[in-house]
Amino acid sequence: MVNKDTLAQFCRSQDQPESPSRTPERDSGAGSGTTVTPSTLRDGKAYALPQQHGVLVLNKPSGPTSARCLTAIKRLGQKKIGHAGTLDPLASGVLLVLLGQATKLSGHLLSGGGKVYRGVLRLGQTTDTWDIEGQVLEEAPWQHISVEDVRREVAAWLDLTEQPVPSYSAAKHEGQPLYKLARKGLEAPQRIKRMKVSQADVLETSLPFVRFRVACSSGTYIRSLAHSLGKRLGCGAVLTELTREYSHPFGLDVARDPADFTADPTLLPGCVIPVEDALPHWPRVDLTLEEAARVRNGIAVPCRTPQAGDGDGEDLAFLMEQGQALALAKREVTAAGPCWAVLRGLWN
Repeated sequence: MVNKDTLAQFCRSQDQPESPSRTPERDSGAGSGTTVTPSTLRDGKAYALPQQHGVLVLNKPSGPTSARCLTAIKRLGQKKIGHAGTLDPLASGVLLVLLGQATKLSGHLLSGGGKVYRGVLRLGQTTDTWDIEGQVLEEAPWQHISVEDVRREVAAWLDLTEQPVPSYSAAKHEGQPLYKLARKGLEAPQRIKRMKVSQADVLETSLPFVRFRVACSSGTYIRSLAHSLGKRLGCGAVLTELTREYSHPFGLDVARDPADFTADPTLLPGCVIPVEDALPHWPRVDLTLEEAARVRNGIAVPCRTPQAGDGDGEDLAFLMEQGQALALAKREVTAAGPCWAVLRGLWN
């Protein structure tokens, strides 16, 4: 569920739109001059830190894949690693890296939080990937399109409840990623996915380029939004730039460049956000030593308050042992009364 209040507040804070370039260039893959490579010691061996537990917020540069950024962190001794939503190579911005016990939060982060993107699209082109990096399939005149037409169609994103999945994407068909099938020239049935846009704004127009900001549910394809806009206008459109400004609950203000850690791995521990801070809307329930021992054995513990939870219909919480997150739990009603049932243990 998209938290509309949170996303709206974030979008209002981004009140200084940037001017779009009239000729956005396709990224060469260099990632703003940074190269994501493993840091090494003087003896040539990869620098290995103890396994961290928490969330690392990266500011992914345009160019490298999300997997490449994660691999750079993994080579710093972080064998247990995951993410809460990847970015296309073209895109930059917030990439949530989950380390250690935080990998158990991925489902909650992906399903419970919205995202905010700032992007630029270009009218008059259609590509096989629906962005500027693909093969041009068709070009069409756009000069008859007005700024009012563009604003109307961007606003129409608010009415969408589903969208087609790009054929060049990591979504799978019969166990195979769609992009692998597309590269082989194989066709797969068009997939449709549910999504929701809670805010859509045109920041600036310099036709055929349009700069916009959109707040949406997790998993929304911004390339698909641009493609659908182009179809409705009858001239085609491709995404040329994209930055993820916010991935609930973190924004670019706390994000670090991956190159910071490959240049100096000792920075990593100080930038890892504790597990319990990754879901700040979840309450924290302090346990006694006896209750903590029960939880470690997977045994539910009584709720000491009549009601608990995040107020959105899901009674979820962190069970805390001496200030550290011990488990993810859900409030359940039993014959003995309400209790906290363990969903996932967070102990090592």
